[in-house]
Amino acid sequence: MQEGIKIPQVTFKTRVRDESIGGDNPFRWQDVSSKDLFAGRRCVIFSLPGAFTPTCSTYQLPGFESAYEDFTEAGIDEIFVISVNDSFVMNKWLQDQNISSVKAIPDGSAEFTRQMGMLVKKDNLGFGPRSWRYAAIIDDGVIEKWFEEPGREDDCADDPYGETSPENVLKSAAA
Repeated sequence: MQEGIKIPQVTFKTRVRDESIGGDNPFRWQDVSSKDLFAGRRCVIFSLPGAFTPTCSTYQLPGFESAYEDFTEAGIDEIFVISVNDSFVMNKWLQDQNISSVKAIPDGSAEFTRQMGMLVKKDNLGFGPRSWRYAAIIDDGVIEKWFEEPGREDDCADDPYGETSPENVLKSAAA
C-alpha cells in the first residue's frame, strides 16, 4: 500500500452488544463496511499478527489506548486495531486488556488484509495466514500516511516493532 490510495471496500462480520437480546450472551451479528468505518473521518488503523500475542498485548494495543487523547488532539477521530481474528476473539481481547477507546475490526477471513497486500504466512509459528504489522492514517477512506515494519516476508523469524508504534504514528498525525 502507499499514500494516496483508497482502502479496500470490504464487509466485516462483527458482534455487537444488544441488551434487547437478554441472557448471558447479549450480542448479535452486524455487518460493518470499511466505508461505514472510515468515510468522512480521519482515523488511525493498526494491524498486528494476532490478538493475545506478546508484542501486540504488551506494547502496541495498550500504547494506542494510552495515547488516545493525544491522537484526538492531533485531529484523529477514531483508532482501530485490525487482525486476522474473528469478532469473538477480538472482543474478548479488548475486554481482557481493559480497552475502551480503541475499537476492534475483526478480519477473520483476511479479506481486508489480503487486499491491503499485507497477508503473510506465519506457519512457522502455527498461526497460518496473518497480517504483517502495519499502521496507517486514513482520511475519508484514503491513506494519508503509511507505516510498515521492515522485513515483510512469509514465515519471518522475527516480529519487528517500532515503525507502527503509537509514538511514531502520533508524530505524523500531529504534523
